[in-house]
Amino acid sequence: MSPRERLSAVLQHRVVDRPPVICPGGMMNAAVVEVMERTGCTLPAAHGSEELMAGLAIEVYERTGFENIGLPFCMTVEAEMLGSRIDMGSLSCEPKIEKEAYPSVDNVPVGDVQDLFASGRAAVVLGAIGRVSKMYPSVPVTGVVTGPLSLAASIVDPVTFFKELRKNREKAHQVMADVSDLISTFAKQMLKAGAGAITVADPSASGEILGPALFEEYAVKYLNEIVDATHAAHGHVIVHICGDLKSVRRHLGSIRADALSTDSVMSLSRIKEEFPLITTMGNVSTRLLSTGSAHRIGSTAEKLVRDGVDIIAPACGLDTHTPLKSIRALTDRVRACAP
Repeated sequence: MSPRERLSAVLQHRVVDRPPVICPGGMMNAAVVEVMERTGCTLPAAHGSEELMAGLAIEVYERTGFENIGLPFCMTVEAEMLGSRIDMGSLSCEPKIEKEAYPSVDNVPVGDVQDLFASGRAAVVLGAIGRVSKMYPSVPVTGVVTGPLSLAASIVDPVTFFKELRKNREKAHQVMADVSDLISTFAKQMLKAGAGAITVADPSASGEILGPALFEEYAVKYLNEIVDATHAAHGHVIVHICGDLKSVRRHLGSIRADALSTDSVMSLSRIKEEFPLITTMGNVSTRLLSTGSAHRIGSTAEKLVRDGVDIIAPACGLDTHTPLKSIRALTDRVRACAP
């Protein structure tokens, strides 16, 4: 099977020869310093250039062994579109929110998002997806969008925002609906450009932050709106949520994504036992990838395969100084699991 066929089959609950091994992009990208220094395709320059972004994505694919091409390389594109100030980072430090656009949900204007994709970094991302999808038709291009809670907390002061989920529910829901509309539109634009699957990365949707009631009210509701919109555009959807999800695990089966990616603190084999219809993805510790031996990394990968995890991937964002040989220890071992 080609990498694109294998990932598509898994996301459609079909039998494959072995799990795909991917690194979806966004906050979970494999543009580590060693790859950039070897190739000369570097960040932060590649954040702002369609040609450089495509070139770096290809170098990451060719050198790491991951069976996808993931774009973009950060979680700040949508927040910048909505007015937050961004620190673009450095070779070894990813972009971050320098200043949120609004102090409260009360200050967020309601507006049409359709015209926000023709310029700026959104256009760069879409152009890069178009380039690499044409060059590598047998490789899945995974477009990454920021999840709704994480995006809302990137445009509204997060301390205030999470309080307002309880204290100002009507306006909080309006903001969540608006950002979900933008995210859904971006996801559909990525599919149109050539992406084969969309990853919705929502680290702020963690059960440790929200608790069960707010997780159901905000995370499940708006993640599903994005999933449904992406499915309507004939795209596959992976949802990634960080942190410990034990307090909200009863709600995991309500998320309508084609696969669920979790942090390494969660047992994917237990999730599979409890929710046999969930396609699981993950969850190799990024600390292990950064500091562990090739033997331990390979053994961990083999165990995840034996446990029936459907897609093997890092559990969260890679340390930018993760050795390339450690990444290859993961990807090579998974590919060796084929019969």
